[in-house]
Amino acid sequence: MSALIDADRLARWMDVEGLPGAGAPLEHSFISGGSQNEIFEIRRGDFRAALRRPPENPPPGRNEGIVREWRIIEALDGTDVPHTQAIALCTDEEVLGCAFYLMGFVDGWSPMGMDGTWPEPFETDLAARRGLGFQLVDGIAKLAKVDWRAKGLDDLGRPGGFHERQVERWTRFLDRVKNRDIPGLELASAWLAAHKPIDYVPGIMHGDYQFANVMFEHGAPARLAAIVDWEMGTVGDPKVDLAWVVQSWPEDTGAAAGESYVDLTGMPSRSELLTYYSQESGRQVDDIDYYVILARWKLAIVLEQGYARAVQGEASNPKVLAFGPIVLDLMKRAAELAETTDYH
Repeated sequence: MSALIDADRLARWMDVEGLPGAGAPLEHSFISGGSQNEIFEIRRGDFRAALRRPPENPPPGRNEGIVREWRIIEALDGTDVPHTQAIALCTDEEVLGCAFYLMGFVDGWSPMGMDGTWPEPFETDLAARRGLGFQLVDGIAKLAKVDWRAKGLDDLGRPGGFHERQVERWTRFLDRVKNRDIPGLELASAWLAAHKPIDYVPGIMHGDYQFANVMFEHGAPARLAAIVDWEMGTVGDPKVDLAWVVQSWPEDTGAAAGESYVDLTGMPSRSELLTYYSQESGRQVDDIDYYVILARWKLAIVLEQGYARAVQGEASNPKVLAFGPIVLDLMKRAAELAETTDYH
């Protein structure tokens, strides 16, 4: 991974930007990465930051995606949404061969780094663990209230006609990448094309909101430290983020249940999360079935891209081959809910 960071060029760029640590040696280490981005820790004197850049063989449009991510985290400065500090953006590809940005280093922990367990006290104290679920939803409840126009994000997305575009846009996207039949696709697509939410209030949405894309502060009580990984962020419908969370969340969390990479035992019930979000965001959730069908359908399509690239040998992370059966299950459950819901 060190080949993705040219320390000398990065140091010179940081000097031009007037960032701290001038004259001190620049050290860097790999934190994490996947098919969309790589993240490195940058240390220079007392200065510590995280650098986010596309992978070595990025999917099309990732440089533009990096700039979009930057605009969102920069817009969140001054809000109560937990986020990483926006430090500096570089669009000059002469520096590292791509666009990248520096953000504040978060002193916290990620559920994705816990191998399916929780750090103490959340592993053994179920009352403390319960707070993690509420904090997860609290992040998007706060995000839904940000005045995106006042933050200069008028041109970030196309909020007008958001729901009317979903089926056509993502079907077209899927047609470019899929190389197999996905049962349930036509049924779920037709249902979504024929239905709309009760109301639609545009706002900033993360687009891939889940435990994998947040960090928590150390220790109890549970406190959300930052929402991270904004590559699917846009101005659209924030309730899609809520559906992303609850689409596989069980009503009964008294025992390990649900389809999740983390242990949801002791977490708030699905109904409790919906009520909490509605109270904190000021948005109604009576039409959540519509959003869950959309979330399962869309997530299946997004994951199919990674799976298709892996099958074709184009993915930088071969682990995305595991997306194959997940895609089929998501689309199956989207179609099943569409067939059985009494949503009108």
